[in-house]
Amino acid sequence: MDQNTIEEGKTLGIVTYLTLFGTLIAFFMNQERKNPFTSFHVRQSLGLGLLYIMIAFVVSSFNSMNISMAFWIFFSVLYFYGIFGAITGKMNKIPLLGEFFQNLFKNIGQ
Repeated sequence: MDQNTIEEGKTLGIVTYLTLFGTLIAFFMNQERKNPFTSFHVRQSLGLGLLYIMIAFVVSSFNSMNISMAFWIFFSVLYFYGIFGAITGKMNKIPLLGEFFQNLFKNIGQ
């Protein structure tokens, strides 16, 4: 992928990690141009957002501050990893889950 494509998609790539609404905004704004850099980060952040919601329901049932803090720290690190990759113009997959997200949402941005 050339540097021009990355620079064009960098702003929307960053927006994808700003809540689930940011992911939806970037997804719809990327529909006409189909920038592969933005599509990559949309798939990563959509997977993180949906996984966050699913696990949050389970974690909230424990009613334990230690479990909640571990959950928050884990997802904060993953989100920061993703947004740092978008800022620096790299397509780094989220550790452990990135490949799964790319395969699960492979039709997004195609």
